[in-house]
Amino acid sequence: MSRLPLTLAISDYDHVADLVNGRVVPQGIDLNCLHLQIEETHFRAMAFREFDISELSFGKYASLISQGDPSFSAIPVFPLRMARHSSIYVRRDGPVQKPQDLAGKRVGIPEWAQTASVYSRALVTHVYGIPLSKIEWIQAGVNQAGRAEKVKIDLPSGVKLTPMPEKNLSDMLVSGEIDAAFTAHPPNCFLQGHRNVRRLFENFVEVEKAYVRETGIFPIMHIIAIREEVLDRNPWVAMSLFTAFEEAKNRSLDRALFVGSRYPIPWSYEYARQAQELLGKDFWPYGIEANRVTLDAFLQYAHEQGVCHRRLQPEELFAPQVQKRFRV
Repeated sequence: MSRLPLTLAISDYDHVADLVNGRVVPQGIDLNCLHLQIEETHFRAMAFREFDISELSFGKYASLISQGDPSFSAIPVFPLRMARHSSIYVRRDGPVQKPQDLAGKRVGIPEWAQTASVYSRALVTHVYGIPLSKIEWIQAGVNQAGRAEKVKIDLPSGVKLTPMPEKNLSDMLVSGEIDAAFTAHPPNCFLQGHRNVRRLFENFVEVEKAYVRETGIFPIMHIIAIREEVLDRNPWVAMSLFTAFEEAKNRSLDRALFVGSRYPIPWSYEYARQAQELLGKDFWPYGIEANRVTLDAFLQYAHEQGVCHRRLQPEELFAPQVQKRFRV
């Protein structure tokens, strides 16, 4: 019996490598995998619904669901997760020397609906007690001009967001036009070692570990989305893909914990063991229940910030065919 040909667009992660290289084969599927730069994947998936299956921004996907857009249905597979204290950049000689200093300042973001920005703004409001309305928000590309929102947003009352399509955050941070930048990818000025640009949290590893330990939130950045017409015709695809992604991830965790040089990173196995101490035996869990704290928190933040147009529940995000697996 022939297998269903489907195209997957995803970044080059070790925890999907065995799926991409064919060592793990999703039942009934002939998978054609494309490794693209993540912004290209997001743009082509959102603008053209181009891929059968794609890695997608959690924030943009949740926004679409909250607006009743049925284009995609996700499975609870999370290829990218990162705490976001490390994503706040400031001027070394500027007015922002600690988080509380962000009140009354100009802060740049690439997109209001960027998932990393949602988490960073949640730190501002939920951890440091600064209302979003007390910051002047500037939207622009990180290193290139011309970036724009990809989903409709519903800004909270009193929040001011000014698009500056002709500028970029990196140059504005260097010149002092903005006091801070919240961005998933470091701006070029930081990557190039500009002497006057630094992370707000220079000890971000310790700060992020403490945050995860105290809150139970291990931020989810991306999900795996399937075009709805694929599932309409082949509802079994969701469970087949979930099982394959989970198997590939489990193999990757085994490699990470192997005491030896599986990766060109000294002591990588010890870092993996420390991750187990913080996050549990499966320190990169898929599924809904194992991630409920993080999912609930993000959906609350996204609704408060006007990325989601209504307060979603985690179960609304994921294909019902996969959810049956978790029901007793």
